[in-house]
Amino acid sequence: MKQNWKTLIDGDIIAYRAGFSSNELTLAEALLKTDDLVNKTLEDTNYFTEGDHQVFLTGKGNFRFDIAKTAKYKGNRKDSAKPVHLPAIREHLCDKYNAIVSSEEEADDLIGIAATDYGKNALVATIDKDMLQIPCFHYHLNKRFVSVVGEFQGLKFFYTQILTGDSADNIIGLYKCGPVKAKKLLRDCNTEIELWDACVKAYNGDEERVIENARLLWLRREVGQIWEPPSV
Repeated sequence: MKQNWKTLIDGDIIAYRAGFSSNELTLAEALLKTDDLVNKTLEDTNYFTEGDHQVFLTGKGNFRFDIAKTAKYKGNRKDSAKPVHLPAIREHLCDKYNAIVSSEEEADDLIGIAATDYGKNALVATIDKDMLQIPCFHYHLNKRFVSVVGEFQGLKFFYTQILTGDSADNIIGLYKCGPVKAKKLLRDCNTEIELWDACVKAYNGDEERVIENARLLWLRREVGQIWEPPSV
């Protein structure tokens, strides 16, 4: 019998998927779609966690808004349409699945903290690639398969994002630096110090830009954490 395992579900993804697929449907049908997505996740991850799970939702406020100087964090989303039933779906996730709602941070941060607590026994359920910086098991909500991210693998993904930025959150990376170029820049790095040095070099010594991107991209592993560069 497996013990101390937990499926950590990205409720934001569940809510938006159920919401957008039911804009033309009734609220009751939207909630059924929500339940179906949650149940499929629990069925697929039952081997690992035997149904033990926690849902997380993003609430109000985000410390990243104060950190972003180069460009407004998520500044490209202000006109994005939201699903008609989104508020009701979120309420449903709280009432039926005891979803935890974040404050002044994102659901991703709460998942990062919880995954760190559970360590190798955490299984993160999402489609958000940002989560691939977290070393644990991962369940893809769309493709419905489980993979695992190692410690250095996750760290290298995080530093790759520092170089590429994240257009979804309006985080500006190096000019014309995609995953292929970033992989080449970090290819020979075997420690975090080397990853840090490679990023600073790529940004022509501008440590402030590297730190800004890192703090915007880093998912918290402990309460109130603000990312700091590695020390020698």
